[in-house]
Amino acid sequence: MEAAEKLTNVQLELLKLFQYNLPEKQLAEIKNILAKYFANSATEEMDKLWAEKGWNNDTINDWANEHLRKK
Repeated sequence: MEAAEKLTNVQLELLKLFQYNLPEKQLAEIKNILAKYFANSATEEMDKLWAEKGWNNDTINDWANEHLRKK
C-alpha cells in the first residue's frame, strides 16, 4: 500500500468514486466542475483578504507599479 500512502485524501476518494472509465464528455464535465469549485474557493479566500486588509483597486495598481528588482 505504499502508493496509496502517497495519494491525498481527495485522490483516494475520487478513485473510490470512479473505478471505471468514463466517456470523454463526462470526464470533461467532471474536470470543469472541479475547476469551478477550486476557482470559487480561491475567489472566496481573496474576497476575505480584500475585506480584512482593506485592499481596493488602488492597492492592485500600486502592486502593478512596484519595482521589486534590486539594482
